[in-house]
Amino acid sequence: MSGRSSNKNQTACASRRRAALRRAAARKAQALLVSRPVDVRYLSGFTGEDSFLLAGRRWAVLITDGRFDEQAPRECPGIEIHVRKGSMSEAIKDALKGRTVRTLGVQGTHLTAAAMEDLARAAPSRRLKPLRDFVAPLRMVKDDSEVRAVRRAVRVAERAFGELIVRGIRAFVGRSEREVAAELEYRMRLAGAEAPAFETVVAAGAHGSFPHYRPGATRIRRGQAVLIDWGARLAGYCSDLTRVLFTGRIPPKLGAVYEVVRRAQAAGIAAVRAGVACKTPDAAARRVIDDAGYGRRFVHGLGHGLGLEVHEPPALAARSRARLHAGMVVTVEPGIYLPGAGGVRIEDDILVTTDGRRRLSSLSTDIRAMVLR
Repeated sequence: MSGRSSNKNQTACASRRRAALRRAAARKAQALLVSRPVDVRYLSGFTGEDSFLLAGRRWAVLITDGRFDEQAPRECPGIEIHVRKGSMSEAIKDALKGRTVRTLGVQGTHLTAAAMEDLARAAPSRRLKPLRDFVAPLRMVKDDSEVRAVRRAVRVAERAFGELIVRGIRAFVGRSEREVAAELEYRMRLAGAEAPAFETVVAAGAHGSFPHYRPGATRIRRGQAVLIDWGARLAGYCSDLTRVLFTGRIPPKLGAVYEVVRRAQAAGIAAVRAGVACKTPDAAARRVIDDAGYGRRFVHGLGHGLGLEVHEPPALAARSRARLHAGMVVTVEPGIYLPGAGGVRIEDDILVTTDGRRRLSSLSTDIRAMVLR
């Protein structure tokens, strides 16, 4: 990371820490202990592991270990680095010395009971206050740099997919699901991804009826539907896409289902806009699938938030109580799953804007473009 990029990132991280501390102060905590790795990254810019962040009104301390004594200062200029030699609880105690912190907010849903006990013994003069949701609500709304990162992750995933399918049917038929998944992940890395966003799904034929199928040794045959769910991670941010390909011909039953899912996705996307309840796009897509007689075969919510994690709030689901806000990035992925026959899911990544929505992914959903020759 260049010096200019690092400084811009730290400016964003400092603003995020102030927002998190305001939320904590409303619950009477003077400082925060952040232990979830993804939240440590969000608030500090640090990409290593096994490290905690302590943050107060005018200070921040990253507690790490000797593996990262060179990396941490590079990624976190302006943040004090504490390289621990012993236990994490003792390091937290040392980092708190001389700081006026009566109540320390902690991520109680992440720390184990044993870790809480160790921390209480190490810092008996501090009150530990388990807090919920002092980072997650901030992460739901992305700033411009985060949106750019997600968009780049989408482009990398799409490029790799395009390079795979341009070879046509020979890139699939006769090869195992696992081989195709491995090639797609390899091509994402060549295109610039630091890693796949999750384990790539390649589900041939009847395996497509499993929403979270893991690819195996099954070889892909002519005349099958192949469901592919994949995404790239770039600069920490994820993309998440799904398409169904057809090897030579479209099975009639799945062809009809495909059109229902495509219409359902279009209805769900059209309902995405700032201010609406998250359950509204789900209801719009579900109505299309219900009317076609497949309601019982749409077995999950319409989508989820996307960012540093591939699944994060908000959920686009019937029971969601959240609302959409400009800057959120969500997936829209209706699906119909027919045991013994296969499944169809179409997924794209959508940015919520002040005047509606913007589709970050650009792959066609036209069934004719999904047929491999």
